[in-house]
Amino acid sequence: MARITTGFGFSSTTSDVTEGIDFTGKRVIVTGGASGIGIETARAFANIGAEVTLAVRNVEAATPIAQELRESTGNNSIFLGRMDLADLSTITEFADEWTGPLHVLVNNAGIMALPELERTPEGWEMQFATNHLGHFALAQALHGALAEAGNARIVSLSSSGHLFSPVMFDDPHFNFVAYDAFVAYGQSKTASTLFAVGVTARWAKDGITSNAVMPGAIATKLQRHTGGLRTPVERQKTPQQGAATTLYVATSPELEGIGGRYFEDVNEARIVDRRGPDYTGVAPYALDPANAERLWDLSTELLARETV
Repeated sequence: MARITTGFGFSSTTSDVTEGIDFTGKRVIVTGGASGIGIETARAFANIGAEVTLAVRNVEAATPIAQELRESTGNNSIFLGRMDLADLSTITEFADEWTGPLHVLVNNAGIMALPELERTPEGWEMQFATNHLGHFALAQALHGALAEAGNARIVSLSSSGHLFSPVMFDDPHFNFVAYDAFVAYGQSKTASTLFAVGVTARWAKDGITSNAVMPGAIATKLQRHTGGLRTPVERQKTPQQGAATTLYVATSPELEGIGGRYFEDVNEARIVDRRGPDYTGVAPYALDPANAERLWDLSTELLARETV
C-alpha cells in the first residue's frame, strides 16, 4: 500500500487544496463548526458550494458566526443544529432530524487535557467520551444518510497527541489507572484514528470511507487547559492552514474509495516507531486493524448499555 504524497505541504491553505473543486449539491456536517478551525473548515466547504450544517452545543452563540459565514462566502446554505457530544440524547435528536443524504461528516469538535478527571453521566472519561464515543455514536446514527449519498467520507480529526498513548482497552475510563490529562487526550485521539480504520473496514461496502487527519498546531480555545499554544512559532499554523488537511481528505478525487489512513501537512504521514521531538508521524498502534476492531466492539458495547 503506497504512501500517498501530494504537491501540498505544511503551509498549504484550504484555498490551495480546494482549487477546482465544486461541491455544489453536496451536504456536509462539521461538528464544532462554530469555533476554532471548525469555522475555517465550514467556510472552505461553503466557498466550494456545499450545504454546511454546523453541529454545535450552543446554537445561540453560534448564530452570528453562521451569519458571518453566509455573508463572507455568499452561500446561504449554512445551517445550525444543536448537539453535545457528551450527551447521547442530543446526538440522537440531531440525527433523527436529519433527512436526505450526507456526503461528508467532519468529526472536528474536541476537548483537550482536562486538568482533573471528569466523567459523563455514564461514568465515561470525558475526553474519550467527547472526542471518540460521541462521534462514534453520531456516525452510527447517520450511517443511512452517508450510505444514501454514495461515496461518502468521514473525516476524523486526530492529533499528534495520539503519540502519548494507545487506547487502554482494559481501563479507558481511568477507573484503576491514575488519571493523566495528556494520556487521556492521547488515547482519545488514537481512538479517532482507529475509528477511521474501522469505518473503512466495515462500511466501504456501503460506499463510506474515512481517514484521520492531524491539523497541526493552531492557537484556539482547545488549549485553554494547557496555558495556551506552546508550539514553536515556526511550527504553528493559521486556521486556514490547519483546516487544509481536512479539506483535502474530504474533497480530493485522489482519495476516492481510499480510507483507513492518517494524514498530516496534507500528505499521508509516515509510520514511526517512537515519539520524536517534533511529534510527527503516526504510531503503528493507531492504524492496527486488530486494535480498530477491538475499539469498535468496545464502543458498540458501551453505547448498547445506555440504549437498552
